[in-house]
Amino acid sequence: MKIGVMSDTHGSLPYLEKALDVLSDCDVLLHIGDVLYHGPRNDLPEGYNPKAVIEKINNLDNITIVRGNCDADVDQMVIKHPIESPFVHKKIDNISVLMDHGYTKSRDELISKARELGVDILILGHTHVKELSVDRDIIVLNPGSTAIPKDGTNSVATIEILNDENLEDEFELEINLIDINTKKIIEFDHCDDDCECHTHCDCGDDHCHTH
Repeated sequence: MKIGVMSDTHGSLPYLEKALDVLSDCDVLLHIGDVLYHGPRNDLPEGYNPKAVIEKINNLDNITIVRGNCDADVDQMVIKHPIESPFVHKKIDNISVLMDHGYTKSRDELISKARELGVDILILGHTHVKELSVDRDIIVLNPGSTAIPKDGTNSVATIEILNDENLEDEFELEINLIDINTKKIIEFDHCDDDCECHTHCDCGDDHCHTH
């Protein structure tokens, strides 16, 4: 099972197309909010074309969307998929995921909520800055922004669930952040010596997150 994660597309058609191209082999797509509108604090992204983005999103049959601060009621009127609020908690294959755009509660509050729900991965958006870290027993992932990155790289993330055929409850997670312009994995070094996520973070183990 392979999960594709994107966020903060903000109505940019070319960057959505690049994101979908990178994530074309994913079984499930997750959008962490801010789908169409660029927002009053942002410049117009390249290729701003909400109508065309609506068509692209509506043609997908495997996407879950959580509401962001720039998503309005009118967006739900034109997007056929539910824009879920205030968060999405779901089981995908063997893992439990909490999706929250991350603008109504602090990061610490959301981590506490994720721990309360017993999730494996907390996925956030909103900041337009990539994150892949571990807070004790919870992986925290922010795919960054496809359209208006604040860290210099238009990006998405993938989560691959590698099940052990011999052990029903055992699996590994391979998580990558990907530059949608180059299609290359982004080297990430935010993990410590106790890293439990596969991030290409030089932690010394190619598949070091095992449940």
